[in-house]
Amino acid sequence: MPTAHAAARAVFVVFAASGFAFASWASRLPAVRDGLAFSEQEMGLLLLTGSVGSVAAIPLSGLVAERFGTARTVVTFASVVVVGLVVAGYGVVADAHLAVRLGLILFGVGAGVWDAAMNLEGAAVEQRLGRAVMPIFHAGFSFGTVIGAGIGALVATMGVPVIWHIVTAGAVALLSVLIAVRYFSPSVVSAAVPHGVPTAEVGSADGADPGAVTPPTSGLAGLLAAWREPRTLAIGLVVLAAALTEGVANDWVGLAVVDGFGTSDGMGAVGLAVFLTAMTTARLAGTGAIDRFGRVPVLVLSALLAFVGVLMFALVPVLWVALIGVGLWGLGAAMGFPMGMSAASDEPKRAAMRVAAVSTIAYTAFFVGPPLIGFVAHATGYRLAVLVLLVPMVLGLVVARSVRPLPTAAGVKR
Repeated sequence: MPTAHAAARAVFVVFAASGFAFASWASRLPAVRDGLAFSEQEMGLLLLTGSVGSVAAIPLSGLVAERFGTARTVVTFASVVVVGLVVAGYGVVADAHLAVRLGLILFGVGAGVWDAAMNLEGAAVEQRLGRAVMPIFHAGFSFGTVIGAGIGALVATMGVPVIWHIVTAGAVALLSVLIAVRYFSPSVVSAAVPHGVPTAEVGSADGADPGAVTPPTSGLAGLLAAWREPRTLAIGLVVLAAALTEGVANDWVGLAVVDGFGTSDGMGAVGLAVFLTAMTTARLAGTGAIDRFGRVPVLVLSALLAFVGVLMFALVPVLWVALIGVGLWGLGAAMGFPMGMSAASDEPKRAAMRVAAVSTIAYTAFFVGPPLIGFVAHATGYRLAVLVLLVPMVLGLVVARSVRPLPTAAGVKR
């Protein structure tokens, strides 16, 4: 069996490949918009198309990973992502709107299940290592997005067609996944409770009577049980807020910089790169921060940084100051998603179904966010439209205590 450290490196690579594939597409959204001659509302609806695929597929991701294992699930759905990107890229070149939408549906299905499966693998590795390393894995995703956005900015400046860029990026991402999954831990979704953790503690994970019968942990019954847990639903709200904060930036920062400041597509890609670099930095520092201060204080600080950053970007009419705001936004958006996934995975036997439930809630952000910003932007412009993020940020703060570790958590400060 691969060592825990080898498995950790493999998970990092798979996260990075996912981020690289996503940012390769996101960094070319200005070119996609121009190639299809879409308005703000039409772009919002286009981005919604991919979210439809994710929201439809993710509820079953726990069952799929349980049946086939995380390695096979990641490879299969990474392949779906690449096929979707190629179809969407062809649609942009051919001005075939239906092909673009079909490609984005495939992309959404693949990305959603890939995301849930790699988080399950990351949670298993976190348990084996005995410390909170999920932020580092999500830093891998951010690292991949930084590289993807940087290359996107370069090829956009050079005038490389979207299709050739996307095909090449997809092939690189899939090859990386195929190599990395060879080092995944076996039988992740059936991981046992760590030694030394009493059964009663596992049964009382959600505040239930320690003597009560433990709810089902697998299959459809386990999935339905996860949806009835108040703590799981509250974690879902935290991750929903984080996903909105991150997803709106990924989808709209490039366009908001280009249109809001009358600058080039290349500068729009730079704006996205600033956001992604800040996220990567925060996630690399995240494990140390959680070990020292605990999940809840780190989550609260993150939300406050994002709040200030969004205000600066939306309201300050000076590009370089707005880019500082984008940086703060990125720092603040970094930690909510990985901490939520760790919290959902605190109890290994029930991690698959809880991660599936939390991921489903979170991905509704990608279902709601694009059209919401698109419609608001039609009336206000892209920059002012991002102010709607302040509402979910406040809601996430209200339930921030839900991410406090359970007794079965992987060695984090409570």
